[in-house]
Amino acid sequence: MGFSAGDSKKGANLFKTRCAQCHTLKEGEGNKVGPALHGLFGRKTGSVDGYAYTDANKQKGITWDEGTLFTYLENPKKYIPGTKMAFGGLKKEKDRNDLITFLKQSTA
Repeated sequence: MGFSAGDSKKGANLFKTRCAQCHTLKEGEGNKVGPALHGLFGRKTGSVDGYAYTDANKQKGITWDEGTLFTYLENPKKYIPGTKMAFGGLKKEKDRNDLITFLKQSTA
């Protein structure tokens, strides 16, 4: 399958419950345990200033977009072996679509 537009409101709730403890969305909010997500779409892996990435993340060499996020968020440790992101992933395609739709609107 692949990404298709989801429900941003449901994505916002997923972000709040599954992501917000480690990531910020808005410009200037900075890094937490995980890197800031402002400007995520179109950005290369491992490129947020001031964030200490693993070599695996820096060397992945992909650009974040709907497709790469859709695959990554299913199983982050499978997509980037060696990542330090301690998140098991979102197995349901609908959840990933909802979250990515929200992130597109909230990180620009």
